[in-house]
Amino acid sequence: MKKNNVSILGSGWLGLPLAKDLIQQGYPVHISTRKTEKLVSFEQFGATPYIVDIDQALFPKAFFESDILICNITSKNQAGFDKLIEQIADSQIQHVLFISSSSVYHNANAVVTEDSDAEDTDNVLFRIEQTFQSCSHFDTTILRLSGLIGYQRHPGRFFSNGKVVPQPDAPVNLIHRDDCIKIIGQILEQSAWGDVFNGCADTHPTKRQFYSHARLLLGDHPPAFSDQTLGQTKTVSNAKIKQRLGYHFIYPDVMQIPFNETG
Repeated sequence: MKKNNVSILGSGWLGLPLAKDLIQQGYPVHISTRKTEKLVSFEQFGATPYIVDIDQALFPKAFFESDILICNITSKNQAGFDKLIEQIADSQIQHVLFISSSSVYHNANAVVTEDSDAEDTDNVLFRIEQTFQSCSHFDTTILRLSGLIGYQRHPGRFFSNGKVVPQPDAPVNLIHRDDCIKIIGQILEQSAWGDVFNGCADTHPTKRQFYSHARLLLGDHPPAFSDQTLGQTKTVSNAKIKQRLGYHFIYPDVMQIPFNETG
């Protein structure tokens, strides 16, 4: 069966391997970059690259000649996103997947779900989510990823050179890049549009447990831990994505990830 055309806005740590994975599955892929020197290398693995920059309102029309847009950039420029949404609304794109973050939830010493009304309404990412969802010209699904780990993001290096781990007894909320990519693939395959999902591993060891373990994997001693007592925290639930999409995590237990820094 013919796959939908997909445009990926953002070609960094997650966007680039995502593009390669979707191409392997048979999706025609447009991918964006802000650096002209990357155009040739993107063409070599089968993507059609474009220079796109929401901060400069640089929106080539051909980039939006797709059925699906995956928005995966770190910008929090609300005005830039407003202009981007205008471009999407004036294009043939029918569905948008906005990659957000579980940081939109309050730290309220509770388990947070997509339906618990735990969002911080002052959070800029949450406001951008709402702007996408309020546009009637396309359907938007929000994927709120927790802390991103894997490959070049080895957590054993997050707190190196004497950097202190704050709130060491707080739970971690993390997800491996391989799971991020497979979840996105399932959203596309199952046409799970107009919804909100959390992306987070099953387990939530304390920062003290996890980062000591991550440093041990590098053959190093534990990082320095703050003397802070436990303050406001949250635990991100992934129950909905498992129930709604039937998703089985590749790395459900963050303490069992065999970190490989290539990829």
